[in-house]
Amino acid sequence: MHSLFSRAISAAGLVAITFATQAATVAEDTKTAVGSFSVVLLPDTQNYSEKYADTYAAQTLWVRQQAKQDNIKFVVHLGDIVQTSTKKPEWDNADRAMRLLDGVVPYSIAPGNHDMVVKTRDTTLYNQYYSPGRFADRPWYGGHMGDTNDNNFCFFEASGMKFMIINLEFAPRDEALEWAATVTKRYPEHRVIVATHCYMRPDKRDTGCATSYKIAGNSGEQIWQKLVRRQPNIFLVVSGHVLGVGLQTSINDAGGKVLEMLTDYQGLPNGGDGWLRSLHFVPAENKIHVKTYSPLLNQHNTDAKETFSLDYEMTAVKSKAD
Repeated sequence: MHSLFSRAISAAGLVAITFATQAATVAEDTKTAVGSFSVVLLPDTQNYSEKYADTYAAQTLWVRQQAKQDNIKFVVHLGDIVQTSTKKPEWDNADRAMRLLDGVVPYSIAPGNHDMVVKTRDTTLYNQYYSPGRFADRPWYGGHMGDTNDNNFCFFEASGMKFMIINLEFAPRDEALEWAATVTKRYPEHRVIVATHCYMRPDKRDTGCATSYKIAGNSGEQIWQKLVRRQPNIFLVVSGHVLGVGLQTSINDAGGKVLEMLTDYQGLPNGGDGWLRSLHFVPAENKIHVKTYSPLLNQHNTDAKETFSLDYEMTAVKSKAD
């Protein structure tokens, strides 16, 4: 399997794959399917960027191949793109994999603790590869905080609904949470997904995102208290960082449900065995069907913690955010 993908994703091969089908794929993507659609979560690729570049490319190549069939509207990377933030070859590996999505499926990235020099919050290489300029001409890219892309937001529309993804830095500082609140309030008609690297543990919200690294910032619990619970249009928070999976449903200050999900496979064999998650939204059922799949193994994980359905209201009239 590894040798197969090595041949498929050589530098020249990536260019060929990208440009040979880009026009056709973009044309297909304009035909929005009525009904269901998907959002893909790409968790902690750090080991792939370091040692298993083929696996990372297998993941994004699978997204390309499934984009029309699954009506994939967006890919959310959960942070820890690379293992070592100062090693350029790892960023090159990640870049080659992510560019397979350019012009095919919109995607967002926020830095994890491995994507920065944590003590100084130095995200130099992250911003060389994923600067605001990389996304400036993408109609789905909304903007960023300050001069970097450490905190950014993006959009997509599906089945008559408007969505926004807010991507927050690792252990976001108070100013990042204040910025996110302002952005959320600016788009009250959008259903908001918050993505940040450290938020959930398998059984509850994390309480040590910042203190564990002795930096100023907020834990998952503090993100909930300061941002998520106060913004009525945030309905989903997704994160990685902590090995394992976790899920809980909380109630915000407006009485609405917020789904909080941990997805991280980095400790499994071969750097994570290529597992990723697909969230399949079915408005007619008011359900999100969650599936866990590995393009590397060509397998689904049918464990109850990996394949399940969540209630999420989509067909009823959605009230405006305050």
